[in-house]
Amino acid sequence: MIYASVAFLTVLLLGAPVALVLVYSGAAGAYSLGGFDYLIIVAEKMFSGVSPFVLIAIPYFIFTSELMGHAGLTERLITFNNALIGRMRGSLSHINITVSVFFAGLTGAAVTDTVSIGKILIPAMKKEGYSPEYSAAVTACSSVIGPIIPPSIIMVVYATILRDISVIDLFAGGIIPGLAMALSMLGVSIVLAIKNNFPKHEATPFRMAVLAFLQSLPALIVPVIILGGILSGVTTITEASAFAAVYTLLIGFFLYRQLTWPKVWDAMVKTIRFSGIVFFLMAGSTVLSWFVARSGVAREAADFISGVSDSQTIQILAVVAFLILLGTLMDVLPALVIVGPVLHPTMVGLGFDPLHFAMIMIVTLNVSNVTPPVGMTLMTAAKIAEVSYEKVIVAAIPFFSAILAVILLLALWPGMTLWVPSLLH
Repeated sequence: MIYASVAFLTVLLLGAPVALVLVYSGAAGAYSLGGFDYLIIVAEKMFSGVSPFVLIAIPYFIFTSELMGHAGLTERLITFNNALIGRMRGSLSHINITVSVFFAGLTGAAVTDTVSIGKILIPAMKKEGYSPEYSAAVTACSSVIGPIIPPSIIMVVYATILRDISVIDLFAGGIIPGLAMALSMLGVSIVLAIKNNFPKHEATPFRMAVLAFLQSLPALIVPVIILGGILSGVTTITEASAFAAVYTLLIGFFLYRQLTWPKVWDAMVKTIRFSGIVFFLMAGSTVLSWFVARSGVAREAADFISGVSDSQTIQILAVVAFLILLGTLMDVLPALVIVGPVLHPTMVGLGFDPLHFAMIMIVTLNVSNVTPPVGMTLMTAAKIAEVSYEKVIVAAIPFFSAILAVILLLALWPGMTLWVPSLLH
């Protein structure tokens, strides 16, 4: 374990990419177990880490999310949500959250949601008198819903790394936590709207509301294609993701007529770049996961956690606190591939349900998008709003508190995650 720890810290402090940190520390651990003969295992494990067929879904999900932004689907979803709740005080703030729920069923990537929604809603909110920092904060925090409500790239990665839990169960398990997070933030938005006397819009005429619904209907069908096909068993995850990408291409070209070949090329380039990062991380995490399993680190971690307290409530709250702290230092995906192979078998060994703990880890680490100093969605929204990062952090505190309340509820109530998957079995 000493070899792996020294290699991990050394390469990390040198500023190497996280994927290389995982590979080098795993290789050092392999050497400590069996010398140079064990180093061949590094290449084998890296290949096996990216070989599962389900991983083909990742670039398709990324490609679909990129096409969404280019095809004009975001604007139509915003128009539809405005027709639904535009008459409420603070309507643009509420719309920001509800649109993120719809968008979560399309993309599954938090930063993508921040960019797609923020470029439209943040300028509109500033124009109506909302402060730039509040506009950025509500956009960044609501985007956290994206990777929780399926489809979710993070869930696919998690299931591939751990192998003892299915992507379908993770998708189903994320529905209620994601909706609960949206409702909690919507509650905060309503209270702040009343307190600060935010503006509201005039009621949308019925005819215009119906028109907005019809225009957004093709976009609303995308999550039905993905989730409906997967959960019903009609399609596999890979087939559903590919069909969603093709469907988005078709409506972007022939229905909305906003897609062009240069835009498609741009979406493909971004897909390749992001996919490369994800697959390299997964390859590296497989090496480290193998070492963790062979070295007994998981058993030592279980002994440490059980030594903190015999109460499962204290144990899970301690892990949640650790994951939130880790999220302040690392982005969600690198953090997941580093601690997932250690914590998952540890907590399962202590008696926690695998699916329940998986959702706790995914939801809690996903908060890293809005916790400084990393806070990728906060940084992105701050740049769009042209306001200092520090001001956005302060403005995000009420929404972060709402997210934290949902995490605590999720940790203490397993049924929040397990109920929907139980209906599928």
